[in-house]
Amino acid sequence: MSIKAAASPQHQLFPSLSTCSNVSVLILLKSSSVFYDKRRGFRFDSLRCQSLQSTAVSKDLSTQAGNRFLEPNAVERNVVRLGLPSKGRMAADTLDLLKDCQLAVRQVNPRQYVADIPGLSKLEVWFQRPKDVVRKLLTGDLDLGIVGIDTVAEFGQDDEDLIFVHDALEYGECRLSIAIPKYGIFENISSMDELAAMPQWTENRPLRIATGFTYMGIADAILDLVSSGTTLRENNLKEIKGGTVVESQAVFVASKRALQRNDVLEAAHEMLERLEAHLRAVGQFTVTANMRGSSAEEVAERVLKQTDFRGLQGPTVSPVFSKRNGEVKPDYFAIVICVPKKQLYDSVRQLRAIGGSGVLVSPLTYIFDEEPPRWRKLLDQLNL
Repeated sequence: MSIKAAASPQHQLFPSLSTCSNVSVLILLKSSSVFYDKRRGFRFDSLRCQSLQSTAVSKDLSTQAGNRFLEPNAVERNVVRLGLPSKGRMAADTLDLLKDCQLAVRQVNPRQYVADIPGLSKLEVWFQRPKDVVRKLLTGDLDLGIVGIDTVAEFGQDDEDLIFVHDALEYGECRLSIAIPKYGIFENISSMDELAAMPQWTENRPLRIATGFTYMGIADAILDLVSSGTTLRENNLKEIKGGTVVESQAVFVASKRALQRNDVLEAAHEMLERLEAHLRAVGQFTVTANMRGSSAEEVAERVLKQTDFRGLQGPTVSPVFSKRNGEVKPDYFAIVICVPKKQLYDSVRQLRAIGGSGVLVSPLTYIFDEEPPRWRKLLDQLNL
């Protein structure tokens, strides 16, 4: 039988169907499909079909796809090219993220497909369809790109030249999932195990799965991208346990060959630094309070002893000087801690309970590490 998706630790697979040798699955294709092969695991195969085929897919079609990429672009360039999605929610969210990282894209004309980022010299932004971002990374026309994991999996074809610079940009979340009707013979089906065990599926009458919402009347289930699930509910469809092929979100990806160039590596480093610092700060707040005490050590001990909010490494305690009777001395100490939004009020309450006053709260924009862990990982992958 067949159903397949790109191998990745973030993917949830189909253990039930993969172990049922008597289950036959027919995939009705639009422009791409996903197959499972017991020996080779999950991976995508991009296919072009002129019409819906009624032949059961029971073999690995990776050698039949005819989707070979061109050789890497041999033309030397003195600019770094970054591919971004050109339309849709992913495009808007990508531009917003870059702007929040002080990497705002300057596009003189919204109809133009080439722009730049003033904060990064010698870098061109190419607005492309997500699948073309991946394809042009492989051909060498692009060096860096931001797309969804699902797009990398489908059009990257497990090419070793593609490398994740940042694998979790925390937006564009969706999943490639199987959905079945809520009614009829599927009414009480809630998992892939139960779907696979249905007696209706035979070699002559396989389970028919269509990619997209063209399934009406020609398939039993669909395989499509799901975000909120609203479209499924409005069409009286439901997801089932174990039916998720790929969990996806936006990622920062690069061509390994391109990263051998110093200018591309430097651009990737600077973008990664800013992305990591901003994403780490999202939802974090600094809380500052004044507190009386005999010494910084005494105040720090009071904070550490009675609260759970100790900052990134510990509370920052510093003297607050004032002048009284002609003498300058610290009457108060300022405490600074970093807390997540959901713990914000609790931290304020606890600081008040141990004598804190004049509490100030402000959102964090960046939290920079000495070196982003992902940068060290990237250098290791590049043997640098």
